[in-house]
Amino acid sequence: MAINRFTIQIDDSVLDDLKYRLDNVRWPEEKEDEAWRRGTDLGYLKALVSYWQNGYDWRTQEQALNRYHHYTCEIDGMPVHFIHERAKTGGALAAERPVILFTHGWPDSFLRYTKIIPLLTDPGSFGGDPDAAFNVVIPSIPGFGFSGASGTTTYHNARVADLWHKLMTAKLGYKKFGAAGGDIGSGVTRYLALQHPGSLTGIHLTDFGIIRALLTASDTTLQPEELDYKKAAQQWIVEEGGYMSIQSTKPQTLAYGLSDSPVGLAAWIIEKFRSWSDCKGDVEARFSKDELLTNIMIYWINNNIGSTAHRYYDNMHGLPPMQPIAVPTGMALFPADLLPPPRRWAEQNLNIVRWTQMTAGGHFGAMEEPVQYADDVRAFFLSI
Repeated sequence: MAINRFTIQIDDSVLDDLKYRLDNVRWPEEKEDEAWRRGTDLGYLKALVSYWQNGYDWRTQEQALNRYHHYTCEIDGMPVHFIHERAKTGGALAAERPVILFTHGWPDSFLRYTKIIPLLTDPGSFGGDPDAAFNVVIPSIPGFGFSGASGTTTYHNARVADLWHKLMTAKLGYKKFGAAGGDIGSGVTRYLALQHPGSLTGIHLTDFGIIRALLTASDTTLQPEELDYKKAAQQWIVEEGGYMSIQSTKPQTLAYGLSDSPVGLAAWIIEKFRSWSDCKGDVEARFSKDELLTNIMIYWINNNIGSTAHRYYDNMHGLPPMQPIAVPTGMALFPADLLPPPRRWAEQNLNIVRWTQMTAGGHFGAMEEPVQYADDVRAFFLSI
């Protein structure tokens, strides 16, 4: 099937339905003096919803998103949406590094990487070397954004990696490419390197997720840094891992409520942006209301909070074991991100050639610190 240009154009009826639901919210009670401790703060959410009703303009955001080159194609029966932006430079890119594929995670979307598009495709406009530009591809994982849902097919990270390989090689014609990602995107990127090493020039990661091999290892076999990680991960799972437990066991049950209530959906997503970012408790210190709501809107208008939650179930119940990776790997660790991996473990399981401790930012580093992130990605791929 051919690659087709795609324009985001949401029907007025979808926006009218959203307005009705926002105008008729049934709010829960909240314990006094418990702001954010038990979940999304009622006062903040009411203020955000008020802006959603009276200040936010989807059509303006839609127009801004359509400045990028969006495409769709079908791969193995799966409709795939992606952004493909080509380098704006008079010089040719090195043949072995023509393009970088970026894979997002949850609860974000392709928006995670839109801020870095001009920084990587047109560095000359930002005081950099025009010939250090890259082509950029940012697909939406199946069930996310404007990609199709998976139906009866299990799309765990390894299967998505195979899908991306076909997108890059068979559909877009890139014989070699770099790959980068965070959250779910980190797992997809690692499986790309594991399953298709001959097509990868290198991979760049911002996290590893939960390293379960360390959680099950005997304390006597672990180095101090690894033991600290194990304890921190166990505590994090208890205190912060509830979303992961339900999405990896009963995603369908969760989907009914969040597919029916835009305010419920917003509460589910916003709490993670606050908890996982380098915002020090003030989510709007890192993200504007428009950014937060546009990401939520991508989930709402496509009715895909259920299909995105199913990715956790698919990964928990069908993902093949990960093996050591030989492809050159760069790590950019943001200080407020979740569970930074022990370097010794990383070096035993990946071919680490660059290890950067970033100065600010959290789990959504490309959104929070786009310049710092783009600089590290560029430096890594130019060095290998």
